[in-house]
Amino acid sequence: MARCCIGAFVAALLFTACLNTVSGKEAWDYVDVRDGAHMFWWLYYANSSSAGFQDLPLVMWLQGGPGGSSCGFGNFAEIGPLDTDLQPRETTWVKAASVLFVDNPVGTGYSYTDSYDALTKDVAMIASDMMVLLQHFFSKKTEFQSIPFYIFSESYGGKMAAAISLELTKAIQKGSIKCNFVGVALGDSWISPIDSVLTWGPYLYSTSLLDDFGLGEVMRAAKDVQKAIEQEQYDTATQLWSVTENVVEQNTNGVNFYNILTQNSDMLKSSTENEDYLSALKRRHVRPLHGRSLDELMNGPIREKLGIIPKNVTWGGQSEQVFSSMSGDFMKPVIDIVDELLAAGVNVTVYNGQLDLIVDTMGQELWVKKLKWDGLQKFNQMKWTALEDPQSTGQTGAFYKTYKNFTFYWILKAGHMVTN
Repeated sequence: MARCCIGAFVAALLFTACLNTVSGKEAWDYVDVRDGAHMFWWLYYANSSSAGFQDLPLVMWLQGGPGGSSCGFGNFAEIGPLDTDLQPRETTWVKAASVLFVDNPVGTGYSYTDSYDALTKDVAMIASDMMVLLQHFFSKKTEFQSIPFYIFSESYGGKMAAAISLELTKAIQKGSIKCNFVGVALGDSWISPIDSVLTWGPYLYSTSLLDDFGLGEVMRAAKDVQKAIEQEQYDTATQLWSVTENVVEQNTNGVNFYNILTQNSDMLKSSTENEDYLSALKRRHVRPLHGRSLDELMNGPIREKLGIIPKNVTWGGQSEQVFSSMSGDFMKPVIDIVDELLAAGVNVTVYNGQLDLIVDTMGQELWVKKLKWDGLQKFNQMKWTALEDPQSTGQTGAFYKTYKNFTFYWILKAGHMVTN
């Protein structure tokens, strides 16, 4: 099935794509963001036949999970110059922007910590670590200080991106980081977890993936999650979220949380009644970002190419610990942070795939309506505008609305990984 690419709808507003060969300049390094916490970044300079990198934006890409590797999955499976077979990707963002991949938070991908206690516990800690990395990066790469800088994100990466963007705005105002931060894009982002969970049932029911019985079961499980969140029992809420996913799986015969038009039969078979919630979460949301071929690539030829990965570090070796360490923060909303970004004048873009379940568009629309932003009433009164699918002439590929510094894109025929 043809799918619409976010590069055509969101990134196209920022960049002008052009053909090129995969032979651009690269750089990578580690930054010690805290004692015992080491973060890895990988930069691709824009490689365009019509403009130098100085004339094109810089984009930082943040993966989800938490525990998904930007330098691995985001790079080789989504938007980097090469795919997992090390073949040139025709739709790479490097054709139109310099792209900075960061294995964030520490413990993700090639990033690592010396102990479990050094892993992050919440998005505030993640944002603090990222300020150290960005201060290092822009001090070392002074050529990027005046170039328009955007943060793009996916899934839980959007929750981190919101917190990082707010801290970056403050750091720029204080003068501790020098860069030209322009805006943040929140893709299928985990901004308000409960708004997603409460709409899973209605969304699946409306698409004929639940019957009346199943809808009742899913809604009862979702209400348990809501109750735990209202009581600020966030670890419990994360456990109950996993239980709700089990209920969804059983009642839909293994619907794929990332694209409802596909089925995860293997996922259904691998689940058991005795499976603990962290194992279930890792099975569904961390391990899919660390497939065997990608694991072999990152721990083989890519590791050798980079030449700076410590011998005791395995790509993705701490990813499941990252998820475990963040479990108490996982279900907390960050709507208030998005409000602060909008009030500060930061350009905020939300984009969401029509076929995504885990962060369904219905849930995104709910949290947007909870914003205290002074432009919300006018935004809600606007009609959306249709955009043509660049892959199918004459077919609608997306809708969007924009008011002041806030934009929302509804991407049709796309799942959770809109860039794929």
